[in-house]
Amino acid sequence: MYSKILIANRGEIALRVIRACRELGIKTVAVYSEADRAALHVRFADEDVCIGPGPAAASYLDIKRIIAAAEVTNADAIHPGYGFLAENAEFAEICESCGIDFVGPKPDMIRKMGDKGVAKQVMRDAGIPVIPGSDGIVETLDEARSVSAEIGYPVLIKAVAGGGGRGMRLCNDESQLEKAFNMARAEAEMAFKNPDVYIEKVILKPHHVEIQLMGDQYGNIIHFGERDCSIQRRHQKLIEECPSPIVSPDLRNEMGRTAVIGASTIRYLGAGTMEFLVDADGNFYFMEMNTRIQVEHPITEEATDIDLVKEQIRVASGEKLRYRQEDVVLHWHSIECRINAEDAENDFRPTPGEIRSFHVPGGHGVRVDTAAYAKYVIPPFYDSMIAKLIVRAPSRREAIQKMRFALEEFIVEGVPTTIDYHKKILDHPDFVSGNFDTGFIQRMTEAREKQTETSQSPDQH
Repeated sequence: MYSKILIANRGEIALRVIRACRELGIKTVAVYSEADRAALHVRFADEDVCIGPGPAAASYLDIKRIIAAAEVTNADAIHPGYGFLAENAEFAEICESCGIDFVGPKPDMIRKMGDKGVAKQVMRDAGIPVIPGSDGIVETLDEARSVSAEIGYPVLIKAVAGGGGRGMRLCNDESQLEKAFNMARAEAEMAFKNPDVYIEKVILKPHHVEIQLMGDQYGNIIHFGERDCSIQRRHQKLIEECPSPIVSPDLRNEMGRTAVIGASTIRYLGAGTMEFLVDADGNFYFMEMNTRIQVEHPITEEATDIDLVKEQIRVASGEKLRYRQEDVVLHWHSIECRINAEDAENDFRPTPGEIRSFHVPGGHGVRVDTAAYAKYVIPPFYDSMIAKLIVRAPSRREAIQKMRFALEEFIVEGVPTTIDYHKKILDHPDFVSGNFDTGFIQRMTEAREKQTETSQSPDQH
């Protein structure tokens, strides 16, 4: 087992890794930007190193500074968390070349699954159903027209190196194709320094369902059930739950078995997530694989009573998986709400600033993963999420009710947040009944706008 791990991240995920390391008897090193000097991950780590100014490109994305921090503190491993450098194959390679373990998959695994075109071909070769689309990169508008006509509209143009909805454009017919194609490429170049895109057919009214995986260095790979991530806006997840309200035990077994086969083809190591779209008939299609721990991993931990981060560290250090597939049981229903510093009334505009007052809910089955506190100043440089509110209960109905009460208890004053918006979702009859898909937020927004227009229109009588 490692003696010291440097955490190449910030915020709640850095704190989450620190807690796991403490329980494993591992010392920790926090790296931080000048904007995060007063952050909690800095306070609770055993050691800390400032790696640059506030902007991520000059700090949390600066590989040389992070490696230097690991070397000067004699860390024998680096945990990347999620985001930033977590899926950067070059970073993983540099760690290896410096004799520092990367707590994650091997560089070639990251590279294969990070290229969406290559990943789809790997899964297709393994006999896993994939969303119909281009065989790889679509380089020209003429090629885009040909592919789109063959698979049929609507289509999604997606960045090969994409994530978080960036470099993605919906195209309903050929008249929209040229603009969507050019915009997707331009956004991909800006966000990922890679303009390459591919094209997929749109699966109508799907659920976004992902399978949590873990593999060790001895070829053992198991899954931990599924998470439903369909409640999202602009491809950014807002609410996740485990298990999914639309997945039956038979479908869970089939999707889990398929995900394990897919991960086994590259002898996957560490924590990862296979993401699928599931249509109304229960057909599922491979979408992508995330080669890291996910933001929403806590709901799987709560549903299964298994600490995924500790297991991730164990397998990275060379230990065998401590669980067999039959040991994984979904004991609870768990729901997570991402509490963001955003103004939901103004197109979810980020709202950095000082939190004047901060009170988190508690009680049996309530968990809050956060690095925020009263008087904490939310920097403008990073993601707007300030907390993850997680609940668990014996049934989905009870979990929804518990989440409602927890949201009522959650107090954040000083900046607008998404707490009230989450309350509206939790009260919506379609969410309560499980009658939703990835278009739920868009339809909810459109209905609300229509209602506002109607209420503001002059009386016709």
